[in-house]
Amino acid sequence: MSSENQNGSLQTTFNNGVATVQFGHPASNSFPRQLLDRLTSEINSLSLKENVSVIVLQSDGAKVFCSGASFDELLQVENEEQGTEFFSGFAHLINAMRNCSKLIIGRVQGKAVGGGVGIISACDYVLATSESAIKLSELAIGIGPFVIEPAVSRKIGKMAMAEMTLAAHEWKSAEWALENKLFSEIHNAENLDNAVASFAQKLSSYNPEALQEMKKIIWEGTEHWESLLIERASITGKLVLSDFSRKALTQFKK
Repeated sequence: MSSENQNGSLQTTFNNGVATVQFGHPASNSFPRQLLDRLTSEINSLSLKENVSVIVLQSDGAKVFCSGASFDELLQVENEEQGTEFFSGFAHLINAMRNCSKLIIGRVQGKAVGGGVGIISACDYVLATSESAIKLSELAIGIGPFVIEPAVSRKIGKMAMAEMTLAAHEWKSAEWALENKLFSEIHNAENLDNAVASFAQKLSSYNPEALQEMKKIIWEGTEHWESLLIERASITGKLVLSDFSRKALTQFKK
């Protein structure tokens, strides 16, 4: 199935128990809220499909995996309620990925910023390329990666997460991400698709019930994220209205 409009594109294809979900947006694969909601709904739907064992999550193009939330929509936030609603989009997506009964493989072909790093962190296994640099730039605009922090910290640890967050203007290399367990494997760009397909098919050949039980074990102890991530969205929704953030966003807009 597929859907496409001014808010981006989303397409799902099926092959031998593997569902490949591909998202895209002209603005560096950023996520307007509608696209986030569509991806969240798709993950929830695939979780219930008995003929699907594994999900591959990937994006359009070659250079950017995901640049995070839509900057245009961020600039439109005018009050705390809108701010909480805006930032809860990634909270809902991460919780959908966490609760999904299927293992999720991330295919990361390029750079990822902010919420894009959160999506990678919510995948169960990630194959990337040497071009897949990552960055958490939220402090530079007066907020912080509060919603995605639990997912990022769970993968790379608090200290590595803090290092990324405080060096808000610094790209971390794919090798750094591999060393810190955000990435599971790194491949040459021309070999990435074959590596993803091979791993996904191998995984889908295993006992589906065993895979589902493994998914539960991988995410043990995160049940409180249902409320925690929304609380974090509220914090960020307040900060984005600060004078500092307004000024920083105005400069970015210029």
